[in-house]
Amino acid sequence: MDEHLADEVAVRTEDLKQELVEAIHLFAALGYSEGIAGHISVTDPGRPGHYWVNPFGLDFDRVRPKDLLLIDPDGRVGSGRGALNPSVDPLHGELHRARPDLTAFAHTHSLYGKAWSALGRVLDPITQDACALYGRHHVYEQFDGLVNDRQEGKAVAATLGSGTAVILQNHGFLTGGRSVAEAAWLFVVMERAAKVQLLAEATGKPVVIPHHVAEPTAATLAGLEYAELQYRNLFESAAGGHRP
Repeated sequence: MDEHLADEVAVRTEDLKQELVEAIHLFAALGYSEGIAGHISVTDPGRPGHYWVNPFGLDFDRVRPKDLLLIDPDGRVGSGRGALNPSVDPLHGELHRARPDLTAFAHTHSLYGKAWSALGRVLDPITQDACALYGRHHVYEQFDGLVNDRQEGKAVAATLGSGTAVILQNHGFLTGGRSVAEAAWLFVVMERAAKVQLLAEATGKPVVIPHHVAEPTAATLAGLEYAELQYRNLFESAAGGHRP
């Protein structure tokens, strides 16, 4: 790699780390953190098979770029501060390897994500916003406790397929995106869709948007520019809009 290209990659890496920390802080502001659980990862732009992720045991709102861990293809920490959550590489590592078209993945134990995951069902297109998930998410039905082996990560990746989200039964939500912003925004969409559907079903029987309407609506809402604009607006209002 020539010096000029190396400089460009270094700048891009630092920008990506900033973006990752912003998303982590947004999740903190939205109340998605749950003690030591939860992680967001993003592919390193200059090292194939490597990705960045938040360290184990550090609260979402305290994470800084210097704290992020660089994980190599063997699941080892290459740089960064702190320990690696033992569930990270079996899950995120396999997802990054299975879906190189998606650069970022988000998973936390958010309140409505946990509640909905206990039902073992996909979310229905009962609102326009929920259509963003229509045909793009599936349920991983096996729960064997903490994710700590790569075979389970491979099974989750297989469940994700060509989609962008998985409901981990009895566990929570997981989303993937072509950018950190998209992965984070899709997680917000899922959490809000779960809340709305739980509220609607507690009141009565929701009217489901028919396939011929939900499908093109999903295609429109799945645009990367749309997701990144929505994410940026939410970050500016919910997380203060400042870079860490």
